[in-house]
Amino acid sequence: MKLQINGDSREFNEPLTLSALVEILGLKPDRVAVELNRSIVRRDDWPETDLREGDRLEMVQFVGGGFEGLPGGHIGTGV
Repeated sequence: MKLQINGDSREFNEPLTLSALVEILGLKPDRVAVELNRSIVRRDDWPETDLREGDRLEMVQFVGGGFEGLPGGHIGTGV
């Protein structure tokens, strides 16, 4: 199954849930926000969210630290 993740095409075996994808990618669930086909998916819904061929995901991982001059500095990197 092909998925678009942050603009990059990736291949995965089916069936696949959003929760399983986060694990496969080695991400920490408590530090990731996910948008699936332009809708934010609540973390509690990840285990029941089945992914399908052609789905488009935007995944953002929040990291500590930041840049000088940004209060609270932390929005992170795309995955």
